[in-house]
This record gives sequence, C-alpha cells and structure tokens, in this order.
Amino acid sequence: MGMWMRAALLSCVLALLQVSAAQAEVLLQPDFDAKKGPGARRVQPACHRAVLQFSGLWYVVSMVSDCKVFWGKKDHLLMSTREINATEEGNLSVHMEFPRADGCNQVDAEYLRTGSQGHFRVPALGYLDVRIVDTDYSSFAVVYIYKELEGALSTMVQLYSRTQEASPQAMKAFQDFYLTVGLPDAMRVTLPKSDACSPGGKDAP
Repeated sequence: MGMWMRAALLSCVLALLQVSAAQAEVLLQPDFDAKKGPGARRVQPACHRAVLQFSGLWYVVSMVSDCKVFWGKKDHLLMSTREINATEEGNLSVHMEFPRADGCNQVDAEYLRTGSQGHFRVPALGYLDVRIVDTDYSSFAVVYIYKELEGALSTMVQLYSRTQEASPQAMKAFQDFYLTVGLPDAMRVTLPKSDACSPGGKDAP
C-alpha cells in the first residue's frame, strides 16, 4: 500500500472515530422507561408508582437541524404528530402524520431498540441514532436524531409536547440540550399549527 493510500485510510479512520466519539457524548434520559406516560413524574429507580404508558400522542412543536434538505423546506414545515406505542421488546411503533398544503402525509416506522432503553435506530428513515435525551413523560420529550439523507449526515433535535403549546420548562430543556451538540438558535424552527391532519381535514397521503 502506497504512502498516499495509507494517509487516506488513516484520515477515514480518524473521521469515523470522531463521529463515534461525538455520538457517545450524547447522553440518554436517565432510567428511561417506554411504559411511563401522562400523569407520571420523573421516577427514580427505587420508586414504584402506577404510571400510564409512554405511548400516546405527541406533537413535534419545534426542531433544530443542520440538514441542508431541512433548511430548503423549513419555511413550509408544519407541526406534525407522533402516535407512539411501546412494544414488549423495547421497540417503538410510531405513526407519523405530516400536514401539507394538499392534505396529510402519513408514515409508519419501527424504532428499533439498540442497547439501552431510550436508544433506537430507524433504518427505514435513515435514522442511524435516535436518543430520548430528556422527558418528564407527561408533557415533553427532547429527541436527538443523527441521520443520513441523500448521502449526507446531519444532526436534528426535536421537541415533543403532549399539547400544541410547549411549556417554558420544555423549551428550556430543548434549548439547553441542542446547544450542547453544536446546533445554534439560528437553526431552530418553531412549527406552525395545522388542521390538515385533523379528522375533518385528513386526506390520503
């Protein structure tokens, strides 16, 4: 192997190591439990409470991303929803609805657990790494996504809310996190509400 080939190979290896290190620095929600849900408080391991499932309806009220495709479409994005159901295996079955000017686009995807609770990948969507980094189960969740789209890698952070209006505490948790992964405020978008996916305004995708 020539010197230039060895140098190129070393550069590739170093790049992969940097990506792996960056991913490892993103922490998961401590003691994440997909079975906890509305009405639950943050529960320490020693606590035992009857809680509802994490499964249920979430609104994606805000997002921040360095994806070029995202920035090309951000002015047309509307508030979408995630209907989440946790499986016994620790995966998440997620039904997504995206409002559009011409109706409602619906997508179903399986979030496959990888390692710890709250850590997933979604091959169907090109999501290489999905992490629930903060949630109180009853009102908000901060979701980190590292994905590949059209051959490019990018980072996205989404704020989930049980209602269409996120609380100041949720917004603070969201902002506090995305700044730690190098995404500035200028890349954040607050998504407008839409009734395109409501029962009266829903069309086939």
